[in-house]
Amino acid sequence: MKPSLGAILLAGGRATRLGGAVKPLLEIGGETILARTVAAVRAAGAASVTVAGPATDLITDVRWVREEPEFSGPAAAIAAALTASDPAVDPEWVLVLACDLVHPDRVVPLLVADLPLLPADTEGLCLGDASSRPQWLTAVYRTAALRRTAASLPDGGRGAPVHALIDDLAIAVLPVEDRLVRDIDTWEDLEEARRDSARDLSAIDAEEDSP
Repeated sequence: MKPSLGAILLAGGRATRLGGAVKPLLEIGGETILARTVAAVRAAGAASVTVAGPATDLITDVRWVREEPEFSGPAAAIAAALTASDPAVDPEWVLVLACDLVHPDRVVPLLVADLPLLPADTEGLCLGDASSRPQWLTAVYRTAALRRTAASLPDGGRGAPVHALIDDLAIAVLPVEDRLVRDIDTWEDLEEARRDSARDLSAIDAEEDSP
């Protein structure tokens, strides 16, 4: 049986290298980065989706939260998202994703495919780049374990690094190709992501047109 699943999407950064643009609303292939990420977690079966960031009426089927004060870091944003939900109805697992991934549609299936096979004492699974460096915000965690560590953070996690939230968790790392964990930090990253999307669409069209 598939484990129950939720998602926390982090969409509240300053995007300083993008001149302060609202990064989640930038478009790739005619969809916003945020919409692509929401679609990926919904397709994986996430029943509850919480977005930590400034609310937009472009996405209506999610819960919106914001860390206090704003821009106090991803650990505070994750803690705020957990605080906004009822622990009595927590899913077994919760995806935690930064909303600037180039390939959320490929990343999410990799994270959830083998959840039923993970040992009971494994509290999270994150992707790693080709050198196995863990990407803590491209991950899935046992909700109860993440809620426990979030509750232990002083001052609601304000200003705390992400590893303060997950240091005490037993997390497996799944190495993948670097391109799968690429994110969008600059205008050059965005243009490259758009070119990748255009190539993918062209490949799909070619397959559909072949006899």
